[in-house]
Amino acid sequence: MKRPLLDATTDDLKAWLAERGHRAFHAPQVYRWVFEKRAEGFDTMSDLPKTLRQQLDDEWTVFSTAVAHHHVAPDGTDKLLLACPDGRKIECVLMAEDDRRTVCISTQVGCGMGCVFCASGLKGVERNLTRGEIVEQVIRLRNLLPADERLTNLVVMGMGESLANLDNLVAALDRICSPEGLGLGQRRVTVSTVGLPEKMRKLAALDRQYHLAVSLHAPTEALRNELVPVNEKVGLSAVMDAADEYFRRSGRQVTFEYVLLRGINDRPVDASALAALLESRKAHVNLIPYNPVAGLPFERPAPEAVDRFVRTLKARRISVSVRKTKGREIDAACGQLRRRFEDGAPRRGPEPAAAPL
Repeated sequence: MKRPLLDATTDDLKAWLAERGHRAFHAPQVYRWVFEKRAEGFDTMSDLPKTLRQQLDDEWTVFSTAVAHHHVAPDGTDKLLLACPDGRKIECVLMAEDDRRTVCISTQVGCGMGCVFCASGLKGVERNLTRGEIVEQVIRLRNLLPADERLTNLVVMGMGESLANLDNLVAALDRICSPEGLGLGQRRVTVSTVGLPEKMRKLAALDRQYHLAVSLHAPTEALRNELVPVNEKVGLSAVMDAADEYFRRSGRQVTFEYVLLRGINDRPVDASALAALLESRKAHVNLIPYNPVAGLPFERPAPEAVDRFVRTLKARRISVSVRKTKGREIDAACGQLRRRFEDGAPRRGPEPAAAPL
């Protein structure tokens, strides 16, 4: 089986080159072709010796995944379903809006957090993605852009709990953000988590400048235990304390994601409780009106409920926005396309993805 190039470091490739009598400077050349010149194979790397190109092709592969499905929505959203070498499938999305070009990527096959309304976790978590599989999603989506366009933002909000695969994620982001990678600024990266306090503190200690988004979904301990089962083990206060520490150490305002479920967490009492939780903090709330998932009993909130929720938060001087939806026709919300392909689950109308933060 060929070695995946994006799972190797430049030093790994240099060592491989030395074993075959090639000069070390060819290693950064190879990666420059992939990251800058959008090469998806070794045959186009014209400034490498022909013998080296053949040896690379014999033993390495630029991409370890295969595109199982690619669809483009009328609004321009691209969704890729990628098949990994072990047959498992992951999802990633490219969203265009005005001058922004945002990719949303996955970190795991499935998810083990068990949020009751989420399609990604219906089958649990199967495994972590490697750093190369994470980088590869970004490169594949970037390569869909016209040659004169580049990515502007990256959100880690696809399948999986991002911080449960923290080491591989940070290694992947370091490569993407480095000058030898895509040169994407760390401040243009948003990492989403359901709220794992120890991992949030570890991320804060790494001294990166990523934006942190906490998937809150409930303003009280009891309700969050119902919607986000992992909360029973960690506790809402511990999540909020870790978010406060991330803000103190990074200086970056934390966003709290809040999926609105009709009659469950979209009531006036919920809005007031959320305001009380956040009004002493420098925070932003990103409200996400729910879109139905086949087989789950939750419903989208009424527009009036969303408006009322927004007004309540704004009255308490809390920064708030309502997330737009994109990719309505292509199962672009995380986990939905994979589920449809693997399980043959019937579609229940359009199930949109989130627009970038």
